[in-house]
Amino acid sequence: MPVYEYQCDTCGLRFERRQHMSDEPLKDCPECDGHVHRVIQPVGVIFKGSGFYITDNRHKSTLPPPNGAKEHESKKADKAKGKTSAEGTVSSSAD
Repeated sequence: MPVYEYQCDTCGLRFERRQHMSDEPLKDCPECDGHVHRVIQPVGVIFKGSGFYITDNRHKSTLPPPNGAKEHESKKADKAKGKTSAEGTVSSSAD
């Protein structure tokens, strides 16, 4: 059940009431019986679950490669072929 905040137009009293969403808004102040109106408050929204980010609802094959992925792929290919790289020599397992 949501909590609504009200403010009295006559005395300025601010108070909260827990009401069902289908209930009618309050009209009378509990202190002075003046007219009250509902105060609209900003609401913090929390999204939980998957599907809120661009990477959550795509297959990995359709995503663009991350930065440096091409360089990483070429180093893996060089190691598999037994070639040298900038980090030093890589010996092949054929010896």
